[in-house]
Amino acid sequence: MRVLVIGSGGREHALCRSLSLDPAVTDLHCAPGNAGIAEIATLHGLTPTDPDQVTDLARRLQADLVVVGPEAPLVAGVADAVRQAGIPCFGPSARAAMIEGSKAFAKEIMVAAGVPTARARTCATADEVAAALDEFGAPYVVKDDGLAAGKGVVVTRDRDEALKHAAGCERVVVEEFLDGPEVSLFALCDGTTAVPLQPAQDFKRARDGDAGPNTGGMGAYTPLPWAPEGLTEQIMAEVVLPTMAELARRGTPYTGVLYAGLALTSKGPKVIEFNARFGDPETQVVLDRLATPLAGLLTACATGALSTHGPLAYREGAAVTVVLAAENYPGDPVKGDAIDGLAAEVPHAYVLHAGTARDAEGRVVSAGGRVLNAVGTGPDLAAAREAAYALLGRISLRGSHHRTDIAAAASDTSI
Repeated sequence: MRVLVIGSGGREHALCRSLSLDPAVTDLHCAPGNAGIAEIATLHGLTPTDPDQVTDLARRLQADLVVVGPEAPLVAGVADAVRQAGIPCFGPSARAAMIEGSKAFAKEIMVAAGVPTARARTCATADEVAAALDEFGAPYVVKDDGLAAGKGVVVTRDRDEALKHAAGCERVVVEEFLDGPEVSLFALCDGTTAVPLQPAQDFKRARDGDAGPNTGGMGAYTPLPWAPEGLTEQIMAEVVLPTMAELARRGTPYTGVLYAGLALTSKGPKVIEFNARFGDPETQVVLDRLATPLAGLLTACATGALSTHGPLAYREGAAVTVVLAAENYPGDPVKGDAIDGLAAEVPHAYVLHAGTARDAEGRVVSAGGRVLNAVGTGPDLAAAREAAYALLGRISLRGSHHRTDIAAAASDTSI
């Protein structure tokens, strides 16, 4: 089976790693990829948001399956073009991907489907923003309506900061703050059927103790020992299936992964956001625990055959990932610095590349904000966490930073 993965981040490296371990995959390609993915897949240079370029490459490779990783290519219609070429594609259509491409559209879908979520106002003027901030009060939650690579959200008690963020966006969604622990759930969908993957929790703030600015994610872990019994089933029944039904009613059936980011409030789970793709860095830990071969599972989604696929299987134990970020991230990150220690070996741990590349001298260097992920596994979260941080301690990147408290509370340990 020949598989083509579109994207270049840590999520795509996790996807490629899982696909490379699937005996059914005989030929693995990625475009454009990164330095780590190059070790397990053939890389191809292209613009991932260009539907014609992606489709032409898939045709030339005679791909049996195309997996679109990032949100921007999905919103640009890459999955539509690949499917129109007769090639199975894992990823929603451009219209369905607007569940992530527009926060306002996502709210509209949730309200129509009766999905529990925060009260919100869509605002296009400064006066509308000010009125919405007054209505909901602090902490203020202001979201850029469009794609923002996971960094378009500001949650703050500083009203001026909230107004400043809104002023820098064309349109925003202002909503009430949802208190309670957060959970990420991925549901694999084929347009009519959906199956959940194992829930995870990620850490959005840049610094320990959930301080600092929002990022694309600084770490994640699974499973969630503190999650209430039946949580996954409740989310599927109250969130995922009603959302899929509403999209199908509008003529936009959802094929791919639907990411639900939720807050477990005192009134039950409520949706914070939807993503139209695998979340990063949760994908790194969720796929690590998934024992079911990935290629067949994604193909079943792409071909509308998910209902005939058998139940999913998971490896026992836990996984923890910690993100190593470049200097200045989540601002303008410093790029081009050499990464040392990548050859280090730590039992039950491995590295997944995100923002990396090779320079003219062949060195692996930083090429993005989130540079790599150290993934640790073990019989429980404490062991997995210890392995991840032991590996991260062997790697050095000038000016880099990472959080030291990923999964600490859940594992009741400290590093």
